[in-house]
Amino acid sequence: MLAYLRIVLVALFFSGLTAVSGQEQVFSGPQVGEKLPPFKVKGVFGDLADKDVELAGAPAENPVLLIFFHEKTRPAYGVMNMMMNYAATRKKDGLRSSVIYLTDDATETRVWLGRVKQNLNQNVVHAISASGLEGPGSYGLNRNVALTVLLAKEGKVTANFALVQPSVQSDGPKILKAIVDVTGGGKVPTIAELGGGRYSGQARMKADSKKSDAELVSLMRAVIAPQASEADVTKAIAAVEEYVSKNRAAHRDLAKRANMVVNSGKLSTYGTRTAQEFLKRWAMKYGAAVKRGDDSTEQSSKARTEK
Repeated sequence: MLAYLRIVLVALFFSGLTAVSGQEQVFSGPQVGEKLPPFKVKGVFGDLADKDVELAGAPAENPVLLIFFHEKTRPAYGVMNMMMNYAATRKKDGLRSSVIYLTDDATETRVWLGRVKQNLNQNVVHAISASGLEGPGSYGLNRNVALTVLLAKEGKVTANFALVQPSVQSDGPKILKAIVDVTGGGKVPTIAELGGGRYSGQARMKADSKKSDAELVSLMRAVIAPQASEADVTKAIAAVEEYVSKNRAAHRDLAKRANMVVNSGKLSTYGTRTAQEFLKRWAMKYGAAVKRGDDSTEQSSKARTEK
């Protein structure tokens, strides 16, 4: 009941703040400075398989990393797996790391985890929530996020990341820094050092740049940047429109890249809604033009943007 009241009060307070700032703020789980209550889960692999396990309890002095896996998507999986792979290397510093899969079908989740087991780091705890999709009641988790990442030391939260659209490239560095900080400091690894390119649409574009239009690749990376502001996205879209209006050869490349994203089934993971809308427009417009053999550039970039 207390956890529920806390969620309501926080939501009411920050809804007012959001109205003032014009930016959506998302909260999930205990906030920085709050206590990290113990809770029970069911272990999945190894000696913990099918056993009751208590997480976030004693010894409280040890640093703790908890990732609540709310939504089974490729971006969420990518962020979770990379963070846990790195967290396993900080086990020697006392870091106790766990992934808690929130689900209303524990059997199906176990089957899925069995299929992907070879890709998961076994030096961290993988467990299924005993409380279904809601997770432990005392945590006040938000069902509208894909991942809730919590770091704590001496029983209190030191960092909280509530991720609606997880991104290795944008969220990874912040989480990695929080892990380094809570385990005594040191060099923060880069995403490239941890092999994160395969999780990023931006990185896939970069990988193709040597055999296509490098300038267009750079411009499109700015369009699909997941944490970009609306103003930045609009500016990036205008830059793409202007570039292709002056570069007939770029039409085919833009059509190819936009279609690749639109037909991937993962469009919602690429940038903002505005970016996604323009990716669909470009796929249709320039794809059709390429099929007709029409590379006309008579329209101005401004006219195209206003359509």
